[in-house]
Amino acid sequence: MATVLVADDDRHIREVVRFALERDGHQVIEAEDGARALERFRTDSADLIVLDIVMPERDGLEVCREVRRTSPVPILFLSSRDEELDRILGLEMGADDYVTKPFSPRELAARVKAMLRRAAAPRLEPSDSPAALRSGELELDVARHQCLWHGSEVFLTATEFLLLHSLLRTPGRVYARPELVERAYGDGHHITERTVDSHIRRIRQKFAELGADPIETIYGVGYRIRETGKHPERG
Repeated sequence: MATVLVADDDRHIREVVRFALERDGHQVIEAEDGARALERFRTDSADLIVLDIVMPERDGLEVCREVRRTSPVPILFLSSRDEELDRILGLEMGADDYVTKPFSPRELAARVKAMLRRAAAPRLEPSDSPAALRSGELELDVARHQCLWHGSEVFLTATEFLLLHSLLRTPGRVYARPELVERAYGDGHHITERTVDSHIRRIRQKFAELGADPIETIYGVGYRIRETGKHPERG
């Protein structure tokens, strides 16, 4: 069904993850440290990465940062219960989700399944939504999984794309955080509102590089797309 790269310096953890994912029909490739994880990612076609935060050579945060330079591949962090700060940093760097150790193999497999589904969903045109959404200089091409600002492409992960797509379907409408969680992650999620905030900050950082900020925070409520006028060249 999918090829999953599992990077963890604990062989037992890798075996548990491999068993859980292979039971669901996935192919698993392994890496025992961060440097090897980047090597395997560059040489093998992985559809998703399960990434431990604390690893020798290069830690998971470094690996995530490097991967995000070139790829939107879904990334699931494995972290210990006392590493909340690292989990938040991981989300800020572009990870899609995390599971805390010790974890249930079934829960991990369910998270992987949901992430793969989200990664595929933006490339499919929803029956109740146009193939392209636009508000002022902001445009989302759903079929191509492409985001543009004034003609320049903004590189988004699958989760970031889904969140922006949810906001852009009704520009100006305020979406509460729980509603965005439901729209982006669907049923059976384990996502907190803090995770949504981290993804929104990541999106805004990417637009800031183009001198833009299309998302407005409504404090105590949620987020909305700023209502902007049309570009003169587009009428």
